[in-house]
Amino acid sequence: MVDRIVKRKKFAVVITTYGEVEKLTVANLWPSSRKILKVVTRQIVRIPETLIYFIADYRSAKHYINWKLNRYHSSFLAIHRAQTEQVAGYIAESSSPVLANKDVRVIEAYYFVPPYLDIMLEKLQKEYDGIILVPMIPVESAFSCGIACQMVMDTCKEGMLGTVRVISKMWKDERLHRIYTDYLFRQLDGAIKGIRGGKVGLVLVIHGTLVRDRAGNPPKVFTGLEETEEFFRIMKRKIMEHPENIFLDVRQGCINHSRGGQWTEDTVDKALEEFKREGYQAVVMFPYGFFADNSETEFDSKGKLDQANFPLSQYIRCINDSPEFARWLADRVLEEVQALSNLQNAFESLERK
Repeated sequence: MVDRIVKRKKFAVVITTYGEVEKLTVANLWPSSRKILKVVTRQIVRIPETLIYFIADYRSAKHYINWKLNRYHSSFLAIHRAQTEQVAGYIAESSSPVLANKDVRVIEAYYFVPPYLDIMLEKLQKEYDGIILVPMIPVESAFSCGIACQMVMDTCKEGMLGTVRVISKMWKDERLHRIYTDYLFRQLDGAIKGIRGGKVGLVLVIHGTLVRDRAGNPPKVFTGLEETEEFFRIMKRKIMEHPENIFLDVRQGCINHSRGGQWTEDTVDKALEEFKREGYQAVVMFPYGFFADNSETEFDSKGKLDQANFPLSQYIRCINDSPEFARWLADRVLEEVQALSNLQNAFESLERK
């Protein structure tokens, strides 16, 4: 009896996120701004086609002038590449049995800058037996991970059930909570740790979301509002219960947009103003709602902390290329590879009957 040859399957793991312009030029900012307006902004505000280019080009010029004057250069893509390489390295080193008959390739992609996720998906579905999509933001919404899901539905259509899995609900994973809290306390400056008898506050920064549209109604798209609020409650409790805790209070700091309706109330500005009014001696800021630093965290939010002029303050960078985070993410990827493999095996078994 001749043994049946088992074909090695090919799986692609796509680590994806928004992306920002790496080389600061107006020409580079234009296509990114236009794509953001077409994909995200139009979900909450109706924009005539004729206005898209005008608004996008205005925003591009505004960003260019602001970043140029402040000598800001985004580190977002460099961090994302490092994260992708780390995850690839941990998967290559893994002894997981799921890799026994599979070749796994880890790839970077972006929504709004090249290499574009939607274009990449078209190519990958023709070359690979399975695709694991990893949107690099902990809380899902139509404006974040929902973009990746929509691109999957548009590209892969009816074949997506047996070929694509999207990692989700990362904010609920207790392993991530532990990595976050350990990282936070490990990064604290000695001067802030050494405060005795003073008030030390923590602002946890996350992207805000739409609460009501311009007519005062609940948004028609999934905003992730309840998930955002629950994630904050979990992390605040974990931090306050940590044996090394020095914080008198932890407050949510949302980054909101200016259009579309009513956004989340607990903003970065509000948290800083309250800490200032209540006489806090030191304030720490940590963007827990982002896996990689970008212009909204290391430029906008950090800038507001600097301008608040507390006696002591510290901006703790996003989890970025922390080895513990990359190892956890690699484990999550392998879990999804196993789940997709099991599903494919079940389908193949049914087809043979």
